[in-house]
Amino acid sequence: MKKKATSDSADAPSKESKQTTSVKSKKKILGITVGGAAVAVAVVVFFLVMQPQVQPQSQAQVTPNPKLGLVIMPPTERPTFDEVHNAYIQAASTGIGRSNVYMLWPIIEPQQGTFNWQTYDILMGLNREQHLNVTLYFSVINNEQLGPFPNWLGQPNLDANLANQTASALDAILSRYYIVDYVIIGGDVDIYFRDHPNDISKYVDFFNSIYANLKAKHPNVKFGNWFSLNDLINHSDSDIVKKLNQGDFVAYSYAPVDLEFYQTQSPDEEGQNLQKMIDYAGGKNIALMEIGWSTDKAVNGTEADQAQFVKTAFDFYRKNESQFEFMTWYRQYDRPFDTCYSGLNTNVQTSFSNSILLNNTAAYLCSTGLIDDNNNTKPAWDEFKNQIQQSPNS
Repeated sequence: MKKKATSDSADAPSKESKQTTSVKSKKKILGITVGGAAVAVAVVVFFLVMQPQVQPQSQAQVTPNPKLGLVIMPPTERPTFDEVHNAYIQAASTGIGRSNVYMLWPIIEPQQGTFNWQTYDILMGLNREQHLNVTLYFSVINNEQLGPFPNWLGQPNLDANLANQTASALDAILSRYYIVDYVIIGGDVDIYFRDHPNDISKYVDFFNSIYANLKAKHPNVKFGNWFSLNDLINHSDSDIVKKLNQGDFVAYSYAPVDLEFYQTQSPDEEGQNLQKMIDYAGGKNIALMEIGWSTDKAVNGTEADQAQFVKTAFDFYRKNESQFEFMTWYRQYDRPFDTCYSGLNTNVQTSFSNSILLNNTAAYLCSTGLIDDNNNTKPAWDEFKNQIQQSPNS
């Protein structure tokens, strides 16, 4: 629901600064999936400046369901530790058992072999305290771009050297954070490889090398790639999933929007598209890294439709639970419009008005929260809690 260049939730670098591009009529169009890398930078910044004053105690009151998650982050651009901590307590009270962490390689390993754990120790600690498992997004591919990478890597290619360095970094991360049980290496890979089809075979070898290396050391962790379901549908491009479905599962994000980021169909109509995740995956289990619905009227959103889409998504999940690894809603809170707009790529030439697409994208990204940026719950918040209670904890 975003795309990555930076970060967004207390969990990570997200897709807000996600600058997604795709091709329509041989013209570039700017797009965005459901949520995350813009988050990474924002999150890193606030963790570097905030100073936790207390050692928080777990306040979870329910048994967490590790297959159901939420992208957790307060609405403020530079939240305090207490604000983030309270957001985690509130999120965990719903019964979720998972959150996303969007990790930036330049932050975690600024110098080769030297790791800066400070920022992510705080973040992982909040997840551990609330008994949340973590889906880790390690952005080797982030929508239309490679990276970001640490400066010491230079301008890497999808080759054996980058595969070895990626595996080494992830080995250190997984050895430190036992709550990470899923890893996404490439995000919105369909968007990147639509523009770079000749690199698909290189990436397959690259991914398989990392997978073999890490699976031997961390057999209980599952690895996969992440696709934008709305982008696949809008471009009628399902074949690319078959080419890039390496690993243990196929992950998707889903923003129920058209190419100009309008929500043009009803929640029930959009819910029918969820079956395509299973159809495209070629027999592998699926995961929803990010799924959401905007309540901003600028993109045809309403609070009633958002609540209905929560129900629709969970109905689909329960019907197909055996084929799901996990499902995570994007996101807990709305954010002010400007915080989403400022993370977008404004230089991409599109086949229609840039201003319309950019405004719609920012409006969508900042209004998919279950709670608004003034801390008022929407109807979907109670529906979300109700649906988790109705979902078996398997």
